[in-house]
Amino acid sequence: MKLKQATMEDFDQIISILKDGANQLAEHGVDQWQGDYPSPDQIKEDIENGWAYLAISQDKETVGAAAIVQGPDHVYDQMDGKWLIETDNYKVIHRVAIHSNHTGKGYATKLYHEIIDQIKTNNPDIDSIRVDTHEDNKAMQHLIDKMGFKRVGTLNGVYRKGEISYVYELLLK
Repeated sequence: MKLKQATMEDFDQIISILKDGANQLAEHGVDQWQGDYPSPDQIKEDIENGWAYLAISQDKETVGAAAIVQGPDHVYDQMDGKWLIETDNYKVIHRVAIHSNHTGKGYATKLYHEIIDQIKTNNPDIDSIRVDTHEDNKAMQHLIDKMGFKRVGTLNGVYRKGEISYVYELLLK
């Protein structure tokens, strides 16, 4: 698995991957991404800030997308919980999706490994990685747990009114 930093030329492909991800969530009864998040404006911002990435498999196919955002991320200003480390020197993994044409092949795990490795290699001063997911997204919660993240809190209504997300952190030092 390799990460390719996205450009505006990749915008439509990222939107397609994320919409497919939203459809997969809906098929599994998860209410995440069923509103206007992630929005086209959010994806443009990700690309413009250098946060958007495409996941490229070993056979050179684009299989997914993710955003790696530099902290501080104000999404977490209203978190109910306690960080493992108090710092503004962290990265956040947001908007992760593997296209349904490529699910069931371990790509999500490979993508998380690649993101964590890239952050450790390119940003040795980063203290931690943070991520959150919808309370009903059991598959993502399992993946996040498997990757060594610890659950540290909840978000209430940050992405949509009444929606609860679980927040996780992985210490790098």
